[in-house]
Amino acid sequence: MGNNIILDKTYSFAVLMVKLSQKLVSEKKEYVLSKQILRSGTSVGANTEEAIGGISKKDFIAKLSIAYKEARETKYWLRILKDTGYITENEFQKYFVAIEEILKILFSIIKSSRNNL
Repeated sequence: MGNNIILDKTYSFAVLMVKLSQKLVSEKKEYVLSKQILRSGTSVGANTEEAIGGISKKDFIAKLSIAYKEARETKYWLRILKDTGYITENEFQKYFVAIEEILKILFSIIKSSRNNL
């Protein structure tokens, strides 16, 4: 792990989502929702990583905005998985707290970056 908090948090979250997806497939034989959570949950970090390598401030903000939207989508899929019984309340809380923290950080970075355009 490096010294960039948002990169570290989004990477760790992506690893959690890969493991969750693997568990949903192997233990619950759930293939559709597991693919959705895998895609959106790993996309948050991928887009954050792309933003860091952005060639302009606008590019940076655009990629972080995509990461923010993917994080919101991931939150949706987590709620679906909890409410359909695929994950427990405890599992949900662990993932939900992590994605909420990521959302707050992303929003803060986007807001301050827009103010400095």
